[in-house]
Amino acid sequence: MKLYPGKIDTIAADIIGKLVDDGDMEVSDRQEAELDVASVLKEYLRVDRELTERAKDILEIRGLSYSAFGRTKRALAEKQEFGLGEDGMSWICTQLLETFMQSRHVEELYAEDVVLRRKMKDILRRHMSVDAELDQQVRERIKNLTEGTQSWDIEYNRVMNQMRQKYGLDKK
Repeated sequence: MKLYPGKIDTIAADIIGKLVDDGDMEVSDRQEAELDVASVLKEYLRVDRELTERAKDILEIRGLSYSAFGRTKRALAEKQEFGLGEDGMSWICTQLLETFMQSRHVEELYAEDVVLRRKMKDILRRHMSVDAELDQQVRERIKNLTEGTQSWDIEYNRVMNQMRQKYGLDKK
């Protein structure tokens, strides 16, 4: 699961729209509330990018192979109490709930935290599972090549980049 910068505005609109339409939340300014959500999502991307860079630096300094990257990044994330993968959605939801409590644009929350978390996670999961759908589409387009070959790898990356651009997923 991956959060793409190009999906942030859509996710923010979906979260606020769902919570307001379901009567779980009352906002004074819908656009500003969406910007609050977007700021949390952008912060998630910023911290994730920072952890990635720090993990790479640690690997280089210690002379470790890239196979230790995931373990190193996870250790850094745990130290900062930051969630990766499925835990990332929980981290985002916690931050969103705190933001809702402090935002001048959120008038009232009517639903329990558990209900809000479930609805937000459903929306996040739907938008963040784009990778699996993209992978399936890319594999369908290059099915004439043998997986595992160098030409397959090159073509897979080329087609994946085209698809990401097509769907606006790699906007900064």
